Amino acid sequence: MIHLHIDCFSGISGDMFLGALVDAGLSMSQLKQGLHHLKASGYTLKAKKVIRGTIQATKVDVVVAKGFAKPLSLPTLSRLVTNSRLPSVVKTRSLQAFHFLAEAEGSVHGVPLSKVHFHEVGIIDSLVDIVGAFWGITSLGVEKISASPVNVGSGTLIAEHGTLPVPGPAVAALATDIPIFSKGPARELTTPTGMGILKVLTCHFDGLPPLTPHRIGYGAGSANPKGWPNVLRLFLSHESSMKHPEHDLERIIQLQTNVDDLNPQAYEYVMDRLFAAGALDVTLTPVIMKRGRPGIILTVLTFHNTVDPLMQVMFQETTTLGIRCQEVTRRVLTRKIHTISFQGESIRVKVALLDQEGTKLMPEYQDCRMLAEKTGQPVREIMTQVLEKVRHLKFSQLPERKPSLRSRR
Repeated sequence: MIHLHIDCFSGISGDMFLGALVDAGLSMSQLKQGLHHLKASGYTLKAKKVIRGTIQATKVDVVVAKGFAKPLSLPTLSRLVTNSRLPSVVKTRSLQAFHFLAEAEGSVHGVPLSKVHFHEVGIIDSLVDIVGAFWGITSLGVEKISASPVNVGSGTLIAEHGTLPVPGPAVAALATDIPIFSKGPARELTTPTGMGILKVLTCHFDGLPPLTPHRIGYGAGSANPKGWPNVLRLFLSHESSMKHPEHDLERIIQLQTNVDDLNPQAYEYVMDRLFAAGALDVTLTPVIMKRGRPGIILTVLTFHNTVDPLMQVMFQETTTLGIRCQEVTRRVLTRKIHTISFQGESIRVKVALLDQEGTKLMPEYQDCRMLAEKTGQPVREIMTQVLEKVRHLKFSQLPERKPSLRSRR
């Protein structure tokens, strides 16, 4: 497993992230190849070695010759990314980042999400930075990501709307739930694009964790303040982890929302609809929310291709106004579904490969329940008897038949 740790001691921006990825081993040809999948033109990509403070770093520049003919709304931008030939994981992460950016801009200027527009030229730069960042870490095989607290800088900055405090309002809005601090030169060190990328990639912010780096990359910022190394540092590390072929690594999406004003009678129906729409798992966790009100955290696990229909169910069937979306990884045992004949009925059994010799067996509860209702026997006794009947099953002797999404929970 490759672990990426992002060291934001001098902040983070989109071009710093691209530069650090290239410095850590991502080739410019790989980066350009990935960006070709995005239907955007009017720019060139350049990389060079520079010195920031006393550190040599890679500076990646997006030179924009021509922007879009008019500002892009979030739906238009989403269609551009969705209709590209990018891998699904890159699409999902890019859409999340732009959604975060639009939310931040909308909250700062008091504009609804549907009314937020991205500048004609600036959006090219952001598109390349964001899509390039997610393409890059995918190309490098990164599976685990952590980051340090983020240095946002200090002082003031000159923006289109006049003089603003550092961190700028958009960065401050994006920094929700992310530890930030201020150190070094009085200037902006973290940009909205950089913070948006970081917000999508990880929720683990702490000091440098124990790791054994095999590559270290330095990405240069545009500014070169005297006596200050304005770079983003990346540590790439191989982690020893479960390497057995029976453990599969999956990337899935976790959807979460807090609800404190929904009639509890509706929860069963909501869960049924979510499973019908493709959820891998649905859980309800009781919590105490603001003003001491009891509430529920609704958590849904799913694959990338069912995120939209599941979100639609959550919005339609609950009172929520917002859903948190985060990509997570999970390791799962290789498994098969085996059907046996028991007391004249067909009973499915999940058979998972635990290691080279052992298996984990679990009768399908609904099948055992139906037999219990039909015969009047206790369901626990039926499950015990089924387990006894199949306990000598050999995984390698079973036919290849993958379980359904519901059974893969």
